Amino acid sequence: MDTPSQKGIDKSKIPVVILCGGKGTRLREETETIPKPLVRIGERPILWHIMKIYNSFGFSNFILPTGYKGEKIKDYFFNYPMYQGDFTVDFTKENRNVTMHVPAEEKWRVTIAGTGLDSETGARLKRIASYITNDVFLLTYGDGVADVNIDDLVAFHRAQGKMVTITGVRPPARFGQINIHDSDVQFTEKPQLQDNYINGGFFVCNRAVLDRLTDGEGLNFERDVLPKLAAESQLAVYCHNGYWQCMDTVRDMELLNKEWNNGTAVWKNWR
Repeated sequence: MDTPSQKGIDKSKIPVVILCGGKGTRLREETETIPKPLVRIGERPILWHIMKIYNSFGFSNFILPTGYKGEKIKDYFFNYPMYQGDFTVDFTKENRNVTMHVPAEEKWRVTIAGTGLDSETGARLKRIASYITNDVFLLTYGDGVADVNIDDLVAFHRAQGKMVTITGVRPPARFGQINIHDSDVQFTEKPQLQDNYINGGFFVCNRAVLDRLTDGEGLNFERDVLPKLAAESQLAVYCHNGYWQCMDTVRDMELLNKEWNNGTAVWKNWR
């Protein structure tokens, strides 16, 4: 999916940071035993869907800052090949040789870093700074999917020359919309709202932004860092008018699963 402006860029070296530390309190029935990024859409966690979105554009180097029940995310990826198909464990060998009969479909590099149970988003970023060596990195939340064109987003960021680019989205309405024109009535099921943009994640950041972060666990990237960058004209907004949906509530989870199971998952841009 390379655009002309992306040719020559080694995407495998550009880290994709997916924030995985939140507690997901509004999904408590699901998150009593697992972190929100592992809540499933279909047969796979929403985190997997997000990673597939990025990977469909050629990005394969992921960094996952974890918090609440982060060990579950570690377990998921440590045992990931075993979840994909049949395998044989040979107990006759001292080191218990494991033979996988189905090779892993995804060719990903995944770094999982514990960043504290109660750390805010800025603190989590600061604590994984040593894993980011490229001059640019991508960043998003572990609970939202979209049909954002990542190549266009990165090209926009480079053209703007700002320190951080944020993707602005129009969230879907909670209810269907009725449009009345004379005697004609049209009904749209949960349309994207046509008012102000909100923070939809899917950031592109220059590594220099990490120098703006402090070590305190209370540092919030959105509240404490982005407004300062905006005041310095170092924040750009990539306006995305397509599909975007977060998994914030049980209702959101049910909607995403309905779309996936019905074959209408707009964010699914891979085969």
